[in-house]
Amino acid sequence: MLPILKTERLILRERTMRDLEFCIEMDRDKEVVRYVDGPWDDEINHRAFVTKRIKNVYPKGMGYWMIETKDQEIIGWMLLIPVDAIGPEIEIGWRLKQEYWGSGYATEAAKPLVQHAFETTGIEEIVADIHPSNKSSIHVAEKIGLTFERLQYEESGIFHRYSINQEQHKTKEKSHASI
Repeated sequence: MLPILKTERLILRERTMRDLEFCIEMDRDKEVVRYVDGPWDDEINHRAFVTKRIKNVYPKGMGYWMIETKDQEIIGWMLLIPVDAIGPEIEIGWRLKQEYWGSGYATEAAKPLVQHAFETTGIEEIVADIHPSNKSSIHVAEKIGLTFERLQYEESGIFHRYSINQEQHKTKEKSHASI
């Protein structure tokens, strides 16, 4: 069971099978999945992919969280899982319905997830592989403390690997506290 995480405007709760249709619908928006390789155009494989990710057993304190507004409107999800659900690196990721882009929701939801990763689960490092053209996600990664590490070569193309480790997180937290 994942902890419920709260921010000023949002509630992050564990993703369950009742969220399947929302996830499928959100992925049908070509702009939402523009930079993410997946079975989005194949209804059967898409449904199987999302179902598998929902039912998968992740390491303690890791998984998918649905992002809801305080009035319980679902706007997207966050993940903290082994990269490609395999690992060994731990990735952070997000996906929001297009109508909620540009409102700071991804950054707001990601901050407590980073804190949870380092302070509750003891994860040593978090990574995010982001398509170089996905400027919005790069901006979110930087705002939550991740920095460009290297080019990441994957089957579906070249991505930018962003990362933050526990020590960097502690340093950033101390510098924010002293402001």
